[in-house]
Amino acid sequence: SPKKGGITMDHYFTDNRHLKENRKEITFRFWCFDYSFITDNGVFSKEAIDYGTQVLLKTICEREELGERVLDLGCGYGPVGVVLKKIYPTKAFEMIDVNPRAVQLAKENICRNQLEADVHVSNIYEDLHQESYSDIITNPPIRAGKAVIYTMFEEAYQHLEVGGKLWVVIRKQQGAPSAVKKIKDVFGNCEIIKRDSGYYILEAIK
Repeated sequence: SPKKGGITMDHYFTDNRHLKENRKEITFRFWCFDYSFITDNGVFSKEAIDYGTQVLLKTICEREELGERVLDLGCGYGPVGVVLKKIYPTKAFEMIDVNPRAVQLAKENICRNQLEADVHVSNIYEDLHQESYSDIITNPPIRAGKAVIYTMFEEAYQHLEVGGKLWVVIRKQQGAPSAVKKIKDVFGNCEIIKRDSGYYILEAIK
């Protein structure tokens, strides 16, 4: 949580390894599969898989449109990458986060669920391991601010192959309409493909 004076060192989108550990296991059932995750202090939605992520996963799986190289951008402790890798085992997944604690958890959670993915620290797109991706999937860190989130949208375009897709979940009250406008400015298109309990799933195609 933020400290007095506006210092936000302990946010889940920062390097917060100094926070005291409080690891716990959570379980999640999705599409006939059971998943186990280790979470900890200092990561997003540590008590349960947040509803927006669940809507995002459901929407992607219903559309069955994932390409061959998937980037889980801001992976946290790994729910999106872990669940989708289980459902799409032949696809190559790269999972990145700026938060080293989250990345360590994501690595462990990939292993816990007997899967394989390339999981590593990267500040947005600074240290990617692939030239381009068929899909970039993100539940953006709203509290990191518009500048960070809009950079995620803007630079996604250059990291997608032609025909590649950006998938975003964002709440209406946290700026979904302006996010749609921003993504349209970058991609020339942005469709709201799902609305559920105030969450919007956005899709843009390069």
